[in-house]
This record gives sequence, structure tokens and C-alpha cells, in this order.
Amino acid sequence: MFSTLTLFGSLACVSLAVTLWQVCVGFRFPLGRRTAGRPYLPPITILKPLKGCDSETEGCLRSWLTQDYAGSLQIIFGVASSDDPVCGLVRRLMAQHPERSAQLLVCSERIGANAKVSQLVQLDRLAEHDVVCVSDADVWVAPDFLTHAVRPLGDSRVGVVSCLYRMTNHEGWAMRWEAFSVNADFWSQVLQSLSLKPMHFALGAVMITTHVRLRSLGGFNALSDQLADDYELGNRLARAGARIVLSPEVVECRSARLCFKEVWRHQLRWARTIRVCQPVPVFFSIVGNASLWPLVWLATAHNGSVALMALGCLLVRLLGGALLEHRFTGHLRASRWGMAMVKDLFQVFLWTLSFSGKQVTWSGARYRLEEGGKLIPLVELEAK
Repeated sequence: MFSTLTLFGSLACVSLAVTLWQVCVGFRFPLGRRTAGRPYLPPITILKPLKGCDSETEGCLRSWLTQDYAGSLQIIFGVASSDDPVCGLVRRLMAQHPERSAQLLVCSERIGANAKVSQLVQLDRLAEHDVVCVSDADVWVAPDFLTHAVRPLGDSRVGVVSCLYRMTNHEGWAMRWEAFSVNADFWSQVLQSLSLKPMHFALGAVMITTHVRLRSLGGFNALSDQLADDYELGNRLARAGARIVLSPEVVECRSARLCFKEVWRHQLRWARTIRVCQPVPVFFSIVGNASLWPLVWLATAHNGSVALMALGCLLVRLLGGALLEHRFTGHLRASRWGMAMVKDLFQVFLWTLSFSGKQVTWSGARYRLEEGGKLIPLVELEAK
């Protein structure tokens, strides 16, 4: 007779298989591998929508201004208001690098609910080149990043090039939790998805595409009310027949320390965003929670052998998370091995809330998230 213990044991074994699968695809992916051959060096326009700044912003923006790229580069920084404190920083950086074609644009129009896309629409009007690179404000890149990342666009079948990203701030346990979520699990889950079918989405830290492709979708305007503009851009191009390529290049997301409340808001927005984009995979993702089911199995175990098997599943999860984080970041921190279990248990709450609510907080404003990922503004949050 099929018992509850058997059910929990089966789920624990499935989650164990998912963990091993993620480890395999993580170690097979050619992280940072450079391909030989003649470089493809088209003129590129870089669009950088900005809002506010912290201790890491200067280094991130400087990394784009100092790109060692043999082709022509144009960089356009955008802000919603001339009062934004990042304006002074951008002007100072541009003055320090007069050799670079760069400008700052105040994007005073509000086009749609997505403030980032609203800026992109206005920045793109000044773009001089067909190839366009969109990058978030907190992204740091290596000096030769563009030289290697743009290479796949030399194939006319490629619609977008995206990059995996790692988080570098580990201050405080909330930031360590979020960093582990990205540096161990998220990137390997992306690769897990790609082992089943071709990539049909883009990752928003860096997206490189062309105006020819953008115009086929109606430009950035077509994404102005979408929360997951990166997912939509890649998904719409994939449905139109273009290839979406994941570059071996990895960028870094650098930000100042955030408190638990800020990290939680970010994680909840992310969970609800992914749920809207891929509701069926997200619904079944709970099956792969590699700490939840072994713990439940352990709690219901009536003999030592079952308990040992449950503990073995947990040990594989902890070790697998550590190996994936080491593979992605180059660091192996034994003191953080337990973060896999912390992350998985928090993920149960995030998974539940992703299906039980529609509100998200983003850049100081609240929105209601409609089916299809459309954003409806609600109220502005009180100033912190």
C-alpha cells in the first residue's frame, strides 16, 4: 500500500535527482570559455537606465566606459529626473573619459508602467548604431566583455545574446541568502531548462540585440507595461524564429548592502515575475525542493535506515549547492554550506506567495501584476 512515508521518500528522491541534474549541467557549461577565430566587432550603442546610486555604482559604470573594444561604442545614460544624485557621478565619469562617446539624457516622459523600459524608449531615440546593448545599473563587466559577448550576433539567426550574472555582496545573512540563490541555484536552473529545450527568454542584466530585431517587435514601446521585459524580449523573438544565445561570459551584479526587508521584496517580486512568465514550471518546481522533502521524510521516518537515506539526500543538496557556488564564483566557503537549506525553506514561502498575491514592489512603487505580466501602478511608497 502506498503510504505517506513512501510519498515523501519518492519526492525526496526526485529532488535528489534534480540536484544532481543541476550539478551536471553546471559543470558541463563552458563558463568563461573564449572561442577562437576572427572577432566580430560591430559598432555598439550601450543603453544604461539609471536610478539613484550607492557605493558600487561608480565602479559599475566605469567598467562600461573603459571597455577595451576595437569597434565604435556609444554610451547613453538615462535618468528620470535631473535631481537624481547619480547625475553628478555620471557627469564626472564622462569628464574623466573624454575619449568615449557618452551622454546623459533626462528621460522626462513616462511611457508605460515599467520605468526602466520607459527610459529605454527615450534613450533608444539617440542610438547611432544597429547593435544595442541594454544593461542594468548595477552590472560590472570585465574590460574585454563586449569583444567576446557580441560575437554570437555575427550569426544572423541570433536575435539576442544574454549573460549569466553573479552577485558579489555577501554582507549580512540576507545578502548571503540572495547571493546563494543566484550563485548556486538560479544559474544552474537556467542551464537545466536549456538542457530540455532551446532558450526562449533573455536575462536582463545584459541583453545584446539589434534594432532590426527590436523593430520587428514594435521596439521597446511594446514592452512598456511588462514587468519581465527581459523575458518578453527574448520570448517574443524566439517565437518569431530567432535564436536566443547564452554567452559563456559572466557579469557581476554589485550593490550596497540591503536589509532583510529589501531582499525579501526583491525575492518576492522575482518569484511572482517568474510565476507569471512560466506558471506551470513554477508550480511543479516545489517538487524539486531538495531540502523540504528530505526534511519531511526524515520527520516521518520510523527507522534508522530511512532516516539515513533522508540525511543522505540533505547532504547531497548541501554539497551540490556548495560545488555549484564554487564553480560559478571560484570560492568554496564551508561556513555557508547550510545556506542551501535556508534558501530552500524560504523558497517554500516564496512559492506559496507567488501564487497567492499579485502585488509587487519595484523601485519604490507598488504595482498589481496582471496575467501576461502586465503592470498596473498602485501607490507610491513613502520615502524611506
